[in-house]
Amino acid sequence: MVETQLEVVVWFHKFGEILLEISAKVQSEPPICLRPQRPQQIRGRWVYLTGTGLEKLLRDTLTRHPRNKDSIVALVQNQRGPFGIGLNAGGRAWTAGTSFRCCSRDPEKQDNMSKKLCGTNYPLSICFIVVNEFCERFSYYGMKALLTLYFVTYLKWDKDLSTAIYHAFSSLCYFTPILGALIADSWLGKFKTIIYLSIVYVIGHVVKSVGAIPTVGNTDVHIALSMVGLILIAIGTGGIKPCVAAFGGDQFDEEHVSERQKFFSIFYMSINAGSLLSTLITPVLRGDVQCFGGDCYALAFGVPAALMIVALVVFIAGSSLYKRNPPQGNILLQVCKCIGFAIKNRWRNSKQEPKRKHWLDWAEEKYSKRLIQEIKMVLRVLILYIPLPMFWALFDQQGSRWTLQATRMNMAFGDSFNIKPDQMQMLNALLILLFVPIFDLIIYPLVGLCKIKITPLRKMATGMIFAALAFVAATLVEINVVKTVVDPAPAGKCLLQVVNLVQGDISVKIPNNDIFPDTFAYLQDPPKYEMLELETSRTDLNIEVSFSGSKVVCQETFEEQKAHSLIIYKVDTLLQCMVVEDNIQKNTDGKPFVRFFSTLQEAMNITIGEVNFYAPPGYRMSSNDTVDRREYPSVPCDLQSEDCPDLNLGLLDFGASYTFILMKESGKIVAEKMEDVKANSVHIAWQVPQYVLLTAGEVMFSITGLEFSYSQAPSNMKSVLQAGWLLTVAFGNVIVLIVAEGAGLEQWKEFVLFAGLLLGVCIIFSIMSIFYKYVDPEGMDKMNLEDSKEEDETDEKKSSMKLNKSAKSTRM
Repeated sequence: MVETQLEVVVWFHKFGEILLEISAKVQSEPPICLRPQRPQQIRGRWVYLTGTGLEKLLRDTLTRHPRNKDSIVALVQNQRGPFGIGLNAGGRAWTAGTSFRCCSRDPEKQDNMSKKLCGTNYPLSICFIVVNEFCERFSYYGMKALLTLYFVTYLKWDKDLSTAIYHAFSSLCYFTPILGALIADSWLGKFKTIIYLSIVYVIGHVVKSVGAIPTVGNTDVHIALSMVGLILIAIGTGGIKPCVAAFGGDQFDEEHVSERQKFFSIFYMSINAGSLLSTLITPVLRGDVQCFGGDCYALAFGVPAALMIVALVVFIAGSSLYKRNPPQGNILLQVCKCIGFAIKNRWRNSKQEPKRKHWLDWAEEKYSKRLIQEIKMVLRVLILYIPLPMFWALFDQQGSRWTLQATRMNMAFGDSFNIKPDQMQMLNALLILLFVPIFDLIIYPLVGLCKIKITPLRKMATGMIFAALAFVAATLVEINVVKTVVDPAPAGKCLLQVVNLVQGDISVKIPNNDIFPDTFAYLQDPPKYEMLELETSRTDLNIEVSFSGSKVVCQETFEEQKAHSLIIYKVDTLLQCMVVEDNIQKNTDGKPFVRFFSTLQEAMNITIGEVNFYAPPGYRMSSNDTVDRREYPSVPCDLQSEDCPDLNLGLLDFGASYTFILMKESGKIVAEKMEDVKANSVHIAWQVPQYVLLTAGEVMFSITGLEFSYSQAPSNMKSVLQAGWLLTVAFGNVIVLIVAEGAGLEQWKEFVLFAGLLLGVCIIFSIMSIFYKYVDPEGMDKMNLEDSKEEDETDEKKSSMKLNKSAKSTRM
């Protein structure tokens, strides 16, 4: 298809006097042939215009000269029907200097413009758009599912900072759609905007993947690459968010309404399918594939990058099939300008009489009454948006706080399957697919049978309550989860436990610290860590150990905010002491930590799965490493001087830290297991209720909220409401960012805080909804048209009076 650039000039005149000349360059594809009835007013030859191109010309005219709105009429009944500019049968004062009529299309161009899919009314081009959206959503959600654990395990950030950065990124992803919409509607058009920002998107993914390669630079380089990549991804995904669905809708002819609606259903199914599959697959690539000696984040981020490249290639492949409408101006800019002018005009003329009914009425000097009325309708809805960010503050914590909670839970389903903590996010996408038809076909009709009036605002308030209940459930889970967690010591203190390898009871006393009043039995599992006060950050203390009437004093060094094990053993007849540093942090992927303390006189090599441990001889400790969670009834070991029978280590469970004491009993080498940090006792399935409640809240809140918003404002203001809705999500993530970095609360207390805040916001929203009056936008449109006609009639009367006065003065 060939794009045609034309310059169209239209004159507007009043009683023969030319008052206005509008000149506009219009790009048309596919073309409609318009034969000018007054060719002397057209620069160039026959004019090829699309309906949307002509509408842009007229809309630009109306924006600059709103008084002409009833004099400019564009009629497009069908492809061969009447088409005109400024047809003014009423004899009003405002008339147009040019009108057109349609002639037949070029048959060759008509065949190329709308290739259909398998003889249906579905354009072939939508196949490329749906595949593009599936791949893009796979890349986005697959990458985002890994972020929190990537920050904690790879970049070594603490949980609060990781949560804050995660939500800062999420917030940016919902601020940038405003920029994307402005670029598409005012400058490049949807097609070019999708292409250019998808390239930015791909670059961001590639940079992010490179930042996850351990051999590329140091930690500072990894952080810099990760942040640059995330910013580019946010610009890309946010920029194309308002364009892709709308571009897909543009592919349909106006009369194919049902096909367009079915397309949007398929489109959003592709979004959920991409989200569901990606949150299942990418955590597996991270955890089950090893590269560079650890979790393979480079591969897990690289696959979403590859899918985004596929999305871009697929979209470009359909270029010759797309119907591309030129940029038509952004209504959001017009709304902002109108509001700004009203505020400015009111401030300048605040003392002017008479007062106006509404502050927006101060924009009547420049903007049409219809636009002002439409903005009033939109503002009524936007005011209801003010409490909504709190819902999203809770909802988006699935990928941050809830994922971190899952890392401290038992993830085993049977003996052979372990779910990844970041895979739990797929429950939301799965439950959405189930809940939408259940609510529409079962729950809402049943509630209606109970004669309970279900209004959209009541649904939204109920959705908030469900989300708050989800965080109550998360609180109950968290309270039980933390029972297996060892809290780190504060400044000026350290944690200490005692391991007794002496065959008999011992007692331990530390000057000025009476923390061990009871004796310790042989190979007794340490009951818990005790808090030991230190005078300095690194303190030497004398430790008195008593055994069978004999005493020994050991001097050991302790460091603040660290955990230590005091190991008491006997060499010949002498008591000995050793202090080793412990790891009390649970691994974020749930894998247990294992180390070996050898009492043997010969070094031993032990292989657990793919992990090798070297246990040095003579009462020394091996390194601490993670292994897979499972039963280990037979672990191979190796000694140089004698055969080493396989060791029975038993179940190495999620979240635990184990110290194995290697010793000889009855001439046989055994490994005695001691549990330094308890295993995760709460099963991850206990997170299912909170996901069910939150997803039910999302169905009632999010879907209903969008439907309500669109039903309460004129059709041409939908983009404004979409922008407002996206901003509520952005500000919701900002709330989490602030709380995560500023509150410093225990996790269960933070959950209670969010649940309480949302319940409070729900009460405020419910009160606001009581005073809200539902409107009929179509009825409002008719009323606006009647007001506009009255306004024009008033203007005509004023003009006639001026002409009469002029005629009288001439006769005099």
